[in-house]
Amino acid sequence: MITQKIFNDTKTAFKLKSSEDLNRALFLFSMINRPTLVKIGTYLTKISLKLHLPVEGLIKSTIFKQFSGGETMEACMKVIEKMYSKKLHSILDYSVEGKEEEAQFDAAMKKKISVIEFASEKKEIPYAVFKPTGIGRFEIWEKVSSKVTLTQEEEEEWARVRNRVDLICGAAFKNDISVLADGEESWMQDSADDLMEEMMIKYNKEKAIVFNTLQCYRWDRLHYLQELHLRANDAGFKIGAKIVRGAYMEKENERAHKMGYPTPICESKEATDVSFNGVLAYCLGQIDDIYLFIGTHNEMSNYLALQVMEDKLIAINDPRVWFSQLYGMSDHISLNLAKKGYNTAKLVPFGPVREVVPYLIRRAQENTSVRGQTGRELALLIEERKRRKGEPTKGNR
Repeated sequence: MITQKIFNDTKTAFKLKSSEDLNRALFLFSMINRPTLVKIGTYLTKISLKLHLPVEGLIKSTIFKQFSGGETMEACMKVIEKMYSKKLHSILDYSVEGKEEEAQFDAAMKKKISVIEFASEKKEIPYAVFKPTGIGRFEIWEKVSSKVTLTQEEEEEWARVRNRVDLICGAAFKNDISVLADGEESWMQDSADDLMEEMMIKYNKEKAIVFNTLQCYRWDRLHYLQELHLRANDAGFKIGAKIVRGAYMEKENERAHKMGYPTPICESKEATDVSFNGVLAYCLGQIDDIYLFIGTHNEMSNYLALQVMEDKLIAINDPRVWFSQLYGMSDHISLNLAKKGYNTAKLVPFGPVREVVPYLIRRAQENTSVRGQTGRELALLIEERKRRKGEPTKGNR
C-alpha cells in the first residue's frame, strides 16, 4: 500500500540546492504567491525589455536561474548531470515563443531536431518536446481545426507545417527518442490531435515514439482518448499520451463566454481533478496499448498513479510510465520519486534570456492560478531551511 508520506522528505527534495539556491527559491515563490506582485513584475519586465533597459543580468540571476537550465544545450548539462546523479532525468525544451514567419518556423524545426540528436547521445535525456504553434502559425492550425476550405496559399502553408512535424517525429524515430507535442488552445487543438494521430500511425508501430498532450481540464478528454484507443487497436499502433491539467483556463472560459458557446473547461477544480485522474487510471489500465507520460505537480494525482501501478502490478521502472515536473518546481515530488526508482524527468527550458522570458512569465502566471501550489512550495522550502539550521553540521549544501 502506498503511503502519502514520501513527498514530505525535504532533505531528499532539496539535496541539490545550496543555501543560496534555497534562499532564491524562497524569495521567488514568496513573490509568485502574491498575484498582484506577479502582475506588476510582469508589466515592468516586459516594458524594461521592450525599452532595452539593462535588466537581463537581474533576470538571469533570479527567475531565469530558478526555472531555466541555461542559454544553450551545452550550458544545461551541468544541472542535467547534477540531477542525474540522483537518478532524475531531464527533457530539454527550447522555450522560445511567439514567432510568426516561415523562416523562423523552419529555424525552430531545425533547433528541435538538433535537440533530438543531442539527446540521443545523452542517457540523461529520454524525451524531446515541441510546441505545434512554434513551427506554424496559430491561425493556420485554427483554420484547419475549423474545417473551413483553405485557399491555395493556405494549403501550401499547411503542407509545410505538416512536413515540419513529420521531420521532427521522423528524427525522433531515427534516434529512438520519444517526442512530446505540447497541448494548445482548444480552438486549434483538433488539427494538432489529428496530425499527431497520423504521426502515431506512422511511427508508433512497435512502441510509442510520438506523444500527444491531453489537457484534462477539458471535460471531453477521456472520451477522446477512448475513441483514439479504438482507432489505435484497429490500425495497430501504440498511443503516446502526455497528460496534464492544462494551461489556458482563463483564456478558454473568456473566449467561450464572449463567443457564446459552452466552455470546454471543467466547471471546477474538483471536476478537473476527476477528469485528470480518470484519464490517468484509464491509461494505466491499458498499459499494453498506451504509453503514459504524467505531467503534474499535484501530489494526490501522483500518489494515485503510484497506487494504481501497485494494484496492477506495473513495475515502478516500467519504461511505459514516466512522471515529470517543471525544472525549479516541485522538487519534493521529482527527487523523491526518482529516489524510489520511478522513471522521473524534469522539463528543462533553455534559450537566450531575453527570448525565454515570455515563457517564464507565463509559468509564473500559471502558478498564481493553481490553488495551494505555491503555498505548498513555500512551506516545504521553509521547512527545509529550518531543518538545515537545526543540523549540527553543514553537510551537503
